[in-house]
Amino acid sequence: MKARLPKEYQNKGAGNMNDMIRQAQKMQEQMGVKQAELAEREWTTTAGGGMIELVMTGAHELKSVKIKPELIDPEAPEDLEDMIIAGVNAIIKLVDDDSAAEMEKISGGLNIPGMM
Repeated sequence: MKARLPKEYQNKGAGNMNDMIRQAQKMQEQMGVKQAELAEREWTTTAGGGMIELVMTGAHELKSVKIKPELIDPEAPEDLEDMIIAGVNAIIKLVDDDSAAEMEKISGGLNIPGMM
């Protein structure tokens, strides 16, 4: 004798699984669109109290670095180097944090391998 589930529970698993797959595919499509948008978007930040301005895309392409002339001291190039490094690190963190927040809005915080 085989055990049977009541009619209201029969085939629910397959339907739920199909719904979950559709939702995951929709989420993946939305994330792909958002990733493309973020890759084109530009972020701007400053370093050294506004002495250096950097612009970077979501694809981590550094678009510009503007340095105020009074910051350039031939006697202390390491100061300028340090500020550029600090600025680049700050803008990378800004791009990554903003991008992660945008993706989390779509995924609801799910960390699905291959989707981020």
